[in-house]
Amino acid sequence: MKTLFGELADGTKVSSWFLENGGTRLRVLDYGGIVQSLEIPDRDGRYANVSLGFDTIEDYIAGSPYFGALIGRYGNRVAEGRFTLDGENHQLPLNDGAHSLHGGTEGFDRRVWEVEPFTDGPDVGLHLYLTSVDGEMGYPGTLEVKVTYTLTGGGDWRIDYEATTDKATFVNLTSHVYWNLAGEGTGSVQDHELEIAASRYLPVDPGLIPTGEPADVAGTPFDFREAKAIGRDLRVAHQQLLYSKGVDHNYVLDKGLTARPEHAAGLRDPSSGRTLTIATTEPGLQFYSGNFLDGTLVGTGGNIYRQGDALCLETQRFPDSPNQPSFPSTLLRPGQTYRTTTIHSFGC
Repeated sequence: MKTLFGELADGTKVSSWFLENGGTRLRVLDYGGIVQSLEIPDRDGRYANVSLGFDTIEDYIAGSPYFGALIGRYGNRVAEGRFTLDGENHQLPLNDGAHSLHGGTEGFDRRVWEVEPFTDGPDVGLHLYLTSVDGEMGYPGTLEVKVTYTLTGGGDWRIDYEATTDKATFVNLTSHVYWNLAGEGTGSVQDHELEIAASRYLPVDPGLIPTGEPADVAGTPFDFREAKAIGRDLRVAHQQLLYSKGVDHNYVLDKGLTARPEHAAGLRDPSSGRTLTIATTEPGLQFYSGNFLDGTLVGTGGNIYRQGDALCLETQRFPDSPNQPSFPSTLLRPGQTYRTTTIHSFGC
C-alpha cells in the first residue's frame, strides 16, 4: 500500500510503502529507502515498532542520524575522505570531523529512490532503484543500484543489494536501522542480550578509523561470542570505549565473506521476549550502541531518544577499506556485479 508521506523543498513528493507478511509489518519511505517502522509481536502477541524513526519528512531532512536508511555509496568511514584508485586521487566530502561518513553530505540516505512493489509466491516486497552519477560525492563511475526488500512468508526481512558501474569505484552498501526490541521510545537497550559470531574486532584511532590490525575480543568489553547484556561492560575503563563513548566498532565475523547468508548475530529483549537473528554474506558487522543519541530528537512514538536507547547492527565490508589493502576489497569494476544479502529473522 502506497501513501503520501511528505514533500521536499523542490516539490518532489515522498511516498510511504506498507508491507505485511508472516506476522511482520514494514513501512518504507522512498526517501533514503528508509525503514520508518518495523512492527513485530511480543510473547503475548502485542505488536510494537522496534525501529527508531520520525513522523515527518522534515524531521528526517533536518536531523536524522541515518534512522532506518539505506547507506551508500560507501557505508562507514573513509579516512580524510581520500583514496587513490588506478593512480588517480579522489576527494570526498568531510562530514564526520576530518573524515567522510556514509557516502558524504548527500549520500543515498538523502536521495529519492524509484520503488516497484512485487509479489513472489508467499513473499512480498519492494525493488528500490537509484542511479548515482560519475563524480557524485567524489566517487568515480556511474553506479546503478538495486536494493530489494522482501518480507517472506515466514516473516523474515531480507535485503538483497546489487550494483554495477561503468568505471572502477568503491562500494559498501548497508542498512542503518536502530533497533529497540522492547519498542522504540521505551528507553535503554542496555539490558538487551547480544551475541556476535566474531572472535576479533577492529580497534580504532580517536577519529574512529580502524588502525588496521584486528584484535582478539577475548578478555575485553568487546567479547559477545556468548550472549550478554549490552550494558554489562560498557563502563569498563577501556580506551576503545572512551574513543567512541561506547561501542562503535566493526566486528570481523568468524565466517568471513560467504556465498550464502550465514549467522552473524543474535539479539534478545528479556522484557518482551522478542528476538532478532541476523545472517549475512558480508564479512563485517558494525555494532553501534547508540552512543551519540543526545536527547534532542523526538521519535515516532512522541518520546525523546537518549543515549543507549537503540543499537545498530550494520552488515558490511570493513571501514576505510579503500585505504587498507589488507581488508576485504570493496572495489567494483565495469563488468562486475556487486551483490550482498542480509536476512533479519524475528521471533519471541
